[in-house]
Amino acid sequence: MGAGTGPAGSGAGPAAGPADEKGLDFARAWVEFPDPADDEQLFRCDLTWLTSRWNCIFGSGCQGIQTGRAADGCCTLGAHFSDEDDEARVAGHVARLTPDIWQHHDVGTRPVAKDGGWIQEDEDGDRQTRRWEGSCIFQNRTGFAGGAGCSLHILALKEGREPLETKPDVCWQLPVRRTYDWIDRPDDSRVLQVSIGEYDRRGWGPGGHDLHWWCTSATSAHGAGDPVYVSYRAELTEMMGKDGYDRLVELCERRLASQLPLVAPHPADPPHA
Repeated sequence: MGAGTGPAGSGAGPAAGPADEKGLDFARAWVEFPDPADDEQLFRCDLTWLTSRWNCIFGSGCQGIQTGRAADGCCTLGAHFSDEDDEARVAGHVARLTPDIWQHHDVGTRPVAKDGGWIQEDEDGDRQTRRWEGSCIFQNRTGFAGGAGCSLHILALKEGREPLETKPDVCWQLPVRRTYDWIDRPDDSRVLQVSIGEYDRRGWGPGGHDLHWWCTSATSAHGAGDPVYVSYRAELTEMMGKDGYDRLVELCERRLASQLPLVAPHPADPPHA
């Protein structure tokens, strides 16, 4: 999974999706601010998404990305690794998984020559977690005594860690999407723009339009007590650094407090009366 490595499909038109999805194209409020920890970096953040009340409803109303497999959530396809470091980090945690918290431990730890292992290559040769019996090999199925859901997530909770430490990058980042663009400025300077926004259907690539259901624009997945910038504190801090996240929190809180003063006024404007 991940940007550009999503499910195959034509993407010929906008996704219809179940009735509770609100679609892809609507007005958004973005804010840009310099990275307090890096003069050559600029954050561009989607306040519409980050102050929304989305929350993950895996196991409690999630309809799944594949028809007839609601219990898989978004784990049906397995997870592509972002790079070698991502794979190596996950491998270190996989080594600590035990049969009581990983349902498919016997298959995942069996030699590849005997139809085992937990990594596979896709049709393009990119490495990802293995799909086993229709879903990611790390996903415990409903009814497993050790708990349904991602065994790497369960491991983190048992050890008192944040799940982002044990899971592949794309898994802990979803449904927040981070992208990078070099921006050339008129004065011949360059800045790296880091965008933090919603991982909607388009984030999956053309095949995202063919997903059975996707949660970020679904009304059934909105209604949490905390907005995304609060519930995803650990993940956003990892993506942006502490200083960048702290600045984001300030801007989000100003947006939620009231419409005035403006969320991001021009610094050359006179103070609002």
